[in-house]
Amino acid sequence: MVGKPTSARQVGRAVANGAKQAMLAGGRSVDRWVSVHGPAFKRLAVTQAVAYAGDTLVAIGLAGTIFFDVPSAEARGKVALYLLLTLAPFIVLSPFLPRIFAHLPNPYRVGLVGSGSLRAVVTVVLLLVGLDGFWLFPLAFGLLVLSRLHGIARSSLLPITVPESVALVAANSRLAQVGLAAGAVAAPLGALLMETLGPEASLVLAVGAYIATAVLALGIESPAQVQGFEMDRGRVWSPPRVVRLSMTATAMVRLLHGFLVLLLAFAFKEVDAGLLDFGALLAAAGAGFGLASLLAPWLERRLREEPMVVSALAIQAAAAFIAAQVFGLAAGAAVAAGAGLAWGTAKFAFDGMLQHHTRTDLRGLAFTRSETLFQIAWVIGAIVPVAVPLGVSLGLALAGTSALAAQAVIVSGLLVSIRDNR
Repeated sequence: MVGKPTSARQVGRAVANGAKQAMLAGGRSVDRWVSVHGPAFKRLAVTQAVAYAGDTLVAIGLAGTIFFDVPSAEARGKVALYLLLTLAPFIVLSPFLPRIFAHLPNPYRVGLVGSGSLRAVVTVVLLLVGLDGFWLFPLAFGLLVLSRLHGIARSSLLPITVPESVALVAANSRLAQVGLAAGAVAAPLGALLMETLGPEASLVLAVGAYIATAVLALGIESPAQVQGFEMDRGRVWSPPRVVRLSMTATAMVRLLHGFLVLLLAFAFKEVDAGLLDFGALLAAAGAGFGLASLLAPWLERRLREEPMVVSALAIQAAAAFIAAQVFGLAAGAAVAAGAGLAWGTAKFAFDGMLQHHTRTDLRGLAFTRSETLFQIAWVIGAIVPVAVPLGVSLGLALAGTSALAAQAVIVSGLLVSIRDNR
């Protein structure tokens, strides 16, 4: 006996129900993913995701004004100015931020709420004054300052949002994965908005993301709520020797990261590479950093943080030397991926080490100083291929040699430190 034919309405209802169930299942999977270290970590992770999406949307909205739509010679001048602007936030923050943290009752949460709120305001002002005038760079500078404030507050707050049994490198890695996932969702949306409606549309969406960041951050527990914590305003951060050596190694990784990224960018620009080629480089660098976020917890279970930092220099050396022999799009993507992998490995290891060795009330100071050093290193590395047009083979060879030399020096210092502690 033939059954009743299925009506179009029934088919549509079945499809809608299936889609709804798939969305609910996906939502539950995402919730479990960000909740892996508990509810406090989940709130911090969601805040990080929205903030990272906002930064991605701003970067997309401003990208064409600095690099892609100008000749190579003019691009070098604009990029050099932008690099100096990326350094300026740390010069502003370093003297004052530790004092601000020391005098606020809930300093790290205030940093998250304040940076989100003020980034929304600055982005609105940027929309009002336009993207092609004098105010572009000062306002971009303000966004960079506030983004750094968010990062320092987030890193300082992370250890108190996870149980003591959770390894800090793993927690830092998961937070990075959340940010990368948010950026991966925001990037194509921002690119679509920019292509169809202009860069202003991407910035409007970023304003909403920053407002959401501030609102979400209000729900994160402060150290006082979690630990009965009080600021010790008389303490001075004096890290042990192993932390200082690891910080130096991480700064060298960051310097070479900046050098390689700008070397590759201008190598491709000189041959009039298309937007897809630049997209491939950026995607490779992001994939390398994402791979580091997956590998870092696995490495932490087998290695101490110090070898993880040193191994990052070895990754950079290998990628640079190999690509120097057969440079092209594939080799450039491999170098970008290696640079991202090296930076992620070193950063996750060092952040975990710093969080472990530093009192809660001193983390704001510690991260301000270390992040300042890393940004200075990145700008120094990046400014070299901007100021001095290097052949790509020569530049890659210099990067590989520098990475090996730094590795030898840092390993020697760590061995001496181990010997002296016996």
